[in-house]
Amino acid sequence: MEVNKKTRKRKDQVKPNIIVIIPAYNEEASIAKVIADIPKGLTEEVIVVNNNSTDHTAEVAQAAGATVLNQRQQGYGAACLKGIAYAREKKMPPEIVVFIDGDYSDFPQQMPDILAPIIEQDIDMVIGSRALGKRQKGAMMPQQIFGNWLATRLIRLFYGMRFTDLGPFRAIKFHKLLAIGMKDEDYGWTVEMQLKAAKYKLKVTEVPVDYKKRIGVSKVSGTIKGTFMAGYKILWTIFRYL
Repeated sequence: MEVNKKTRKRKDQVKPNIIVIIPAYNEEASIAKVIADIPKGLTEEVIVVNNNSTDHTAEVAQAAGATVLNQRQQGYGAACLKGIAYAREKKMPPEIVVFIDGDYSDFPQQMPDILAPIIEQDIDMVIGSRALGKRQKGAMMPQQIFGNWLATRLIRLFYGMRFTDLGPFRAIKFHKLLAIGMKDEDYGWTVEMQLKAAKYKLKVTEVPVDYKKRIGVSKVSGTIKGTFMAGYKILWTIFRYL
């Protein structure tokens, strides 16, 4: 009888207003695949923030059914902030925002797993952990793996919250996202969100997500400069908010 009650509760549950924000820079070969693999009917809107691309990312994303915003200022965080500003001005702002990369390294099909703790357990933020999931060989460079290991241990040491990854595939209640006041405009975006979640005492959890080789070359780990700048910015951000 208890099982039937739980089943009925899930069926009667009002579907939350969910949007997806995808920052994208020169992802014309992958962006349509990302959009197509988001489970149908799960979200109200898919927003692709075209971050000053020099290819046809914007046109491909629009043809695939996404709302396309243009952010001329270069930077991962700048693109995410553009998407948040747009969501804030909507007539009916979302209840939950999902962030996912546009390079097709994540599995959009796993979005229900990312959302489940928020919808069913009233968790504030969920990080998709590549460290806990299945990772294709070569999908993450050694410097990425080490950087995640170091950053998450520093967050645990200084902020008292356990993470295994700074994975970009994540979901958060929109009002909580606004409350933590995100500011970073480039490489420090993911770590800023996680350490602020600790400072503001958000209810946070991780779920395993799978990870595969991205389409195209990474703008961060694919270059020495990008790797160095990302590592520096992540460490700087961790110590900045102490």
